Amino acid sequence: MAARLRSGVLELLVPATMPHAEREHWAQVMSRRLQRRAERSRPSDERLLDRARKLNQRHFEGRLRWTSIGFADMERLWGSCTFTEGAVRIARRAASLPDWVLDYLLMHELAHLVHSDHGADFHELENRYPLTERAKGYLLALDAMA
Repeated sequence: MAARLRSGVLELLVPATMPHAEREHWAQVMSRRLQRRAERSRPSDERLLDRARKLNQRHFEGRLRWTSIGFADMERLWGSCTFTEGAVRIARRAASLPDWVLDYLLMHELAHLVHSDHGADFHELENRYPLTERAKGYLLALDAMA
């Protein structure tokens, strides 16, 4: 089975023997999946801000403060944080990544609000996010394919 949007119309490829009711079910399932994917791929600074607030509460006891947070055009980096100004930027190309990878990127940059370097204390904060190693591997694989 496969699904795609072609000129705004959901095209569902299923076996010819599949019953009509099951086709309808899969059309709804795939439509929701494609809609979620499209929503994720639209960069939204508000979405980032909401995720950052949740990570701040969960992993930093709500102590972190930043001046701005949002998506930005970056070709090489996945994110950046100006330690002195408190500006957090995530690469616009990261908007379509799974939420758990986006959360890791945010967690990494939020940790820079406390430690400007990549020392042991920084990594202790970064590793509070339980999917850190998995997300790093995901990003390494993406970078290797680029």
